[in-house]
Amino acid sequence: MITYPSTYGLFDREILAITSMVHYHGGQCYIDGANMNAMVGYTAPGCIGGDVCQINLHKTFSIPHGGGGPGMGPIAVRQHLASFLPDSVFIQNVGGSQPFGQVSQAAYGSASILPVSYLLLWMLGSRGLKTCTEYAILNANYLKRRLDGHCPVLFLGENDFCAHEFIIDLRPFKKTAQIGAEDVAKQLMDYGLHSPTLAFPVAGTLMIEPTES
Repeated sequence: MITYPSTYGLFDREILAITSMVHYHGGQCYIDGANMNAMVGYTAPGCIGGDVCQINLHKTFSIPHGGGGPGMGPIAVRQHLASFLPDSVFIQNVGGSQPFGQVSQAAYGSASILPVSYLLLWMLGSRGLKTCTEYAILNANYLKRRLDGHCPVLFLGENDFCAHEFIIDLRPFKKTAQIGAEDVAKQLMDYGLHSPTLAFPVAGTLMIEPTES
């Protein structure tokens, strides 16, 4: 499984070489679509060598994620895997020719959530979705630049840019002032601000993602 862009907030320039190597040795590439908000309109999981991808509807397509969700999203596959898509005991003509059974009681997902994403797609259109991708990357780099000199930023990409998110390292504060990432997160909430992702994927850090936070 590959998350692209990575959870470190980087576009890996070697992604096609990586997926090609997996295919050469007979493997399949599962693309984690959690960060589609940095891809829509510019590339797609299939373009970078993905065989399977779950497309998260939170962040990119506007459904709630925190507070219990529900998080959900479609699973997309390449044509050579389409025959194995699951079927339904309730709905006819759903799934592939060699389905492995039913995986969800609701064949089409959550009826309370999907209309939100449908309306977002309908209102924005292809140009609007592409603009959202541009703003996701622009906003992350704007905040990163504002924090330059105050907090070390981990895992910078080419020319010191990031993708849609970046990680600030608060471990030095813990050493010099006994202030940890948890303290900063709680202080932000005291001021009515949603805290960025805490201690993931690196302990003692905050992962700032404007599209989600």
